[in-house]
Amino acid sequence: MNIALDGPSGAGKSTVAKALAKRLGIIYVDTGALYRTIGLYVRNKGIDKEDEKSVIDCLSEINLNMEFINGEQIITLNGVNVGDTIRTGEIAMYASRVSAIPEVRAFLLETQRKIARENSVVMDGRDIGTVILPNAEVKIFMTASAEARAMRRYKELVAKGEDCTFESVLADINLRDKNDSTRKTAPAIPAEDAVFLDNSDLDIEGTVERAIEIINEKVK
Repeated sequence: MNIALDGPSGAGKSTVAKALAKRLGIIYVDTGALYRTIGLYVRNKGIDKEDEKSVIDCLSEINLNMEFINGEQIITLNGVNVGDTIRTGEIAMYASRVSAIPEVRAFLLETQRKIARENSVVMDGRDIGTVILPNAEVKIFMTASAEARAMRRYKELVAKGEDCTFESVLADINLRDKNDSTRKTAPAIPAEDAVFLDNSDLDIEGTVERAIEIINEKVK
């Protein structure tokens, strides 16, 4: 069974997808982590994230591997586990930019589809239901207000000790929403057959329960 979980930045997709995978006993695939890893490589190489040609040229230097160890997703970049180095606001912005490049998406497309062919998965991202897994049995588009998503992200960053303000996080969320929804390649829009799940007023457990209801309705 393939479950596609799409939606804008900060909607809680990864947290919910992990919980769903655990509840259902299937694999969770964090596709955003793949784009973040490419963004990390681009940043570390000193390449301007707006320089599409240089980003494309460096893809031949990248060897990505995804493994599942004790149910946890491990990504290695040229043999090195990236760990939490990809979980910063800076790398998120790099990921948003490089993921808009068609050649980058093509580079990762088969990797993602191969995992879904070989396993029952919950896969989250921006275009899972529209591009990566158009035949997924269940498609959910998770969303929440920009303010609700920014507050969640702000609390996460503060808990990690990062120096930021709610206003700066909200500005980043709005910018990413604009970039992700208007880009020409694989914009972050819901699939025609996706079920909407607005969790502005739901906690994680409430969101998971609603997602389980949607899944049960779809796979009766």
